Amino acid sequence: MDDFRGIADRIALDIARGRLRAGQRLPPQRAFARRHGIAASTAGRVYAELVRRGLVVGEVGRGTFVRAAQAAPQGRALVEDGAAPVNLELNYPSVPGQSELLAPALAPLLRPDALTDALRPAAADGTSHAREAAAELLATGDWRPDPGRILFTGNARQAIAATLGSLVRPGGRIGVEPLTYPLVKEIAGRLGGTLVPVRADEEGPVVESVLAAHRSAPLSALYLQPTLHNPTSVTVPAERRIRLARAVSDVGLPVVEDRIWSFLHRGPELPLAALAPRLVHLVDGLSKRVAPGLTAGFAVVPEDRVEAVAAAVRSGGWSAGAFALEAAVRWIGDGTVARLVAAKREQAVRRQGLVREVLDGFAVRGDPSGYFAWWELPEPWRADAFTAAAAARGIAVTPGTAFR
Repeated sequence: MDDFRGIADRIALDIARGRLRAGQRLPPQRAFARRHGIAASTAGRVYAELVRRGLVVGEVGRGTFVRAAQAAPQGRALVEDGAAPVNLELNYPSVPGQSELLAPALAPLLRPDALTDALRPAAADGTSHAREAAAELLATGDWRPDPGRILFTGNARQAIAATLGSLVRPGGRIGVEPLTYPLVKEIAGRLGGTLVPVRADEEGPVVESVLAAHRSAPLSALYLQPTLHNPTSVTVPAERRIRLARAVSDVGLPVVEDRIWSFLHRGPELPLAALAPRLVHLVDGLSKRVAPGLTAGFAVVPEDRVEAVAAAVRSGGWSAGAFALEAAVRWIGDGTVARLVAAKREQAVRRQGLVREVLDGFAVRGDPSGYFAWWELPEPWRADAFTAAAAARGIAVTPGTAFR
């Protein structure tokens, strides 16, 4: 009987020679097993090997398809900038005059005496005035975080890594929405953890599904984007948030709440951290509000977990730079961040208008205040084939498979 790798080699050769084309659907695994006279479990190992080699991609509910050769490398999307002339992979909002608006607050930091202080290492808990400024920035409605529970990282991605790193041990399980931030998959892999998708509907994570996942085997943490979820744009309504907060409180399930896009949301909404402060670790940052190159990340953590998360920040080397932290304090204090937020909110509305106009008649999900949209491709397009076709025309887009 053929070793599964030998069968995978033959399929790979068919792909290389063009006998299997990009976007072509492979038969279901049971049909493949019958055709090759192998066990269904062996067919599963063949398909897993082809996925590992980056030759095929599985799409939930649709099947397994030959991956386009020019598809973006796994793990790069949403993390690093690419070389495409038109890059729609990354959301780094920028508005006209942004640099001119940011420059004045930096000028005083360039004096030798100020620069000496700004170039020193920053502690995980920053400074008292940095904590007060961050608390003011993150405040929403009647909620204002306790400055004593705020920690700082180089960016929001590092805040996610530090909070999850403080919660998840090898073999741990992390609950996530069915479509989730690709970097979380990489973080889970480095921690030796496993992602456990929980069901979601048009209002966000389904509470009963979260509880069922936790009952089947305890979750170490639950990672969510409850406000302007990327890529679906869903904002969890108040009633669902309250039920979710009560549910995690009842079972003692820690939550990492990613609020990186919340600054664009115009309606009233309370963070989960306000509803379950003893369990929710809120993460946010300035990369979207301001710019990715000189930024800071924030983590508002439960009172009894400040030192554990701070230790994760230090051990990961994720502390914020003192220069960036001081710049952030000045930008928050002089109203620069507020002005940039207002401009980016207006820009997001204009962009969503363009999406509705250009893609009229297609199935597109988006929020009028969001910076992204989820486009359900019409038949016969496959995500990777479309991504490669767009790349050939100098346009970088992120396929849906990156979020699964």
